[in-house]
Formats: sequence, structure tokens, C-alpha cells
Amino acid sequence: MAAGKLYLCATPIGNLEDITFRVLRTLKEVDLIAAEDTRNSIKILNHFDIKTPMTSYHEHNAIEKGQVLVKKMLEGTSIALITDAGTPAISDPGELLVKMCYEAGIEVTSLPGACACVTALTLSGLSTRRFAFEAFLPVDKKERQAVLDELKNETRTIILYEAPHRLIKTLRELLEVLGDRRITLCRELTKKHETAFVTTIQGALDLYETEEVKGECVLVMEGRSRAEMQEEERQSWMAMSLEEHMEYYENQGISRKEAMKLVAKDRGVSKRDIYNELLK
Repeated sequence: MAAGKLYLCATPIGNLEDITFRVLRTLKEVDLIAAEDTRNSIKILNHFDIKTPMTSYHEHNAIEKGQVLVKKMLEGTSIALITDAGTPAISDPGELLVKMCYEAGIEVTSLPGACACVTALTLSGLSTRRFAFEAFLPVDKKERQAVLDELKNETRTIILYEAPHRLIKTLRELLEVLGDRRITLCRELTKKHETAFVTTIQGALDLYETEEVKGECVLVMEGRSRAEMQEEERQSWMAMSLEEHMEYYENQGISRKEAMKLVAKDRGVSKRDIYNELLK
């Protein structure tokens, strides 16, 4: 008997018209739909008159239920995986099911469609060439601080998800650790009251500390400037005397000639400038 197949089906993040013809056809043709929340997904299935049986698959039963689904696929069942909104396996337990399928030799295919992080990025007005998607920050305090510290010197555009009731707390943490940055705060993406608020972290705080936040939020922040980081590093070297700077490298066994090259690079000047200063 031929093994079944796993179809990762992207569902709308708000506007139901964003579902693709291919996803609709697949949801009707598979043997079973695995949904993050069947109570939520039944609304989509009813809207498009899809009668395929459905079962739950979410973070709380991902391992146990994943094993059940893999067994079914090995027996020939074709399964479509859908999340509450957007593309499965993106900040979603679906990533575990995909891994389990590959380990069991089951074919997996992804049907592209709506994805909140990419939608927000294209709306942001910030650089889209390179970006770091962090999804939701960790709940654990120590782990959360570690991630924020890593993001401090991230030069790529940063994308975060946040629930409305935690937005103010997160914005305050971002301001404290990353400093004020340009940010585009997106809410209610693809829906009637969609907003893309182009501002700064402080500007977003000023607004939402006095206004109720509604809807899931996607925060798109500019990365740190490389030029700013280089200047900070240069200034830290400049705090040392030229002799101390030379000793720093020479004490590592580096020749005086090579040390002068390194010192010149650190200070953003020419090797001749360093040579002339040392002669004085």
C-alpha cells in the first residue's frame, strides 16, 4: 500500500478571499484535515462547503497526535494540516509533524498562501532584503532577556508577533534593550480595520499607553546600523591611549609592524598616522 502524504495548507489570516484555489481543492480531496482548533477551522470549512473529516492537532498534543497521524499516513491516508490562520509550521507545532513525516519516509508538500510575517514586512516600509523572524518572544524571563540581548546588535529587519494584552510590556522592553528604533506596528492584517502604524518604539508606546490595543500585532523593526556599531567600537578603542592600544596587541605576541596595522584599522586611520604618532 502506498503511503499517504502531508499537505501544509495556508489559510487566511483575516480575509477569507485570500485562500487559494489549490488549497480549497486539496482540503476537499484529502482524507483528513488536522486543524489547530477545530472550532475555529469549522467556520472556514463551512464557508467553503468543505465536508472533509477533521481532527485536532495542536501544541498540547503534538507528539502523541503526531504519532497517530504519521501511522495513518503510512497506512495510505492523505492529510491536510491547517493552522488557525496563516501558513502551518511557521511559529506553529506543524514543524514537528513535518519532521516526523520525513523521519518516517512520508512525502510532504507545502501549499503557499497567507503569512502574517511576510504580509507585515511588505507593508512596513523598512528594508525587506534581509530580515530576522523571531515570532513571539519567550515567556521565560531569562530566555526572553537572552533573545532581547541577541537582537540588540541584529542588523537585519526584525519581525515579532505579540498579543494585544502584552504589547505595552513588550514595547517597553524593546525600548530599554534596543533603544528607540523605527518600527511599523501592524494590526488586523487583511481585515476591514487593518492598520500599519509607521512610527518609532517610543511613538508606539505613547499611542498605545492611552489607547486600547485590539487585534493580534506584528512588529517590524529596523535593524541596527552597521555604521553606528563601527563608530561605537572605534570610540571604545579611542578611550585607550595609543601606547596602551599597541601593548594590547603586542602582548599577544603580534609584531610591532602588524600591531600598527591593527591599531590603525581599529581607530579608522592610516598606518602612517599611527607611525607618526608613535614617533612623537
